[in-house]
Amino acid sequence: MDAVRHDLVGGPTLGQVSGPAPASRVYVWQAPVRLYHWMNLLSIVVLCATGYLIGSPPAIAIGREPSFSYWFGTVRFLHFAAGFVFFAAFLVRVYWGFVGNEYSRWSATLPTSAERCANQWRDVVRVVRIDLLQLKGERTEPIGHNALALWTYITSFVMTLFQIATGFALYSALGPEWIRPIFGWIVPVMGGDMAVRFWHHAAMWFFIVFAMIHVYLVYYHDTTDTHGVLSSMLSGWKFTIPGSGERRS
Repeated sequence: MDAVRHDLVGGPTLGQVSGPAPASRVYVWQAPVRLYHWMNLLSIVVLCATGYLIGSPPAIAIGREPSFSYWFGTVRFLHFAAGFVFFAAFLVRVYWGFVGNEYSRWSATLPTSAERCANQWRDVVRVVRIDLLQLKGERTEPIGHNALALWTYITSFVMTLFQIATGFALYSALGPEWIRPIFGWIVPVMGGDMAVRFWHHAAMWFFIVFAMIHVYLVYYHDTTDTHGVLSSMLSGWKFTIPGSGERRS
């Protein structure tokens, strides 16, 4: 850890009796994690926009013969292309969960024991009470994700798997041959094409609501914490000040 932790400011200098507590920075989010984050953002924006149009296509009047207009085909192509980017980014993140640093590994996220699960849920209640409901209580600033974020991201990974599976199941009807034996079986199991389309479209709203809450909490923590939450997803570095209540995870 010493290799990625550096003093930045503060500390007594010559002629000073005391000074501000020294601030340090910790390399938390490695490049693959940041790449996943921004690829995920861009692909989800395109997927939600095009997915909404595919689910509720507008009636557009055109002044020429319909075969000369391919706007809906373009919408479908963008949706499929963004879906492959979404899938690729997910694979990168899954892989990095095994080889990344202590803040990105699955061992830092998953409740690997009953005691750890209970502690995480106690932290979830604390975060909801203090951060979301703005009630009084002891506040902590974990260097990595707080407990509520951990469980939210576990849920988002499950929803990502669901969207990938149902999306490729729908694509298997007109996509390459190799997709059909892998994902084609999902359509009859879920009750047919229309049922898969309904649940795939409905799950889109999870990501929309998640994004809205995520943006709010990032702004909130960036203005109340000492870590530099927003800039950390660009640079990878977070700041720590001894005595500010931060924890490593």
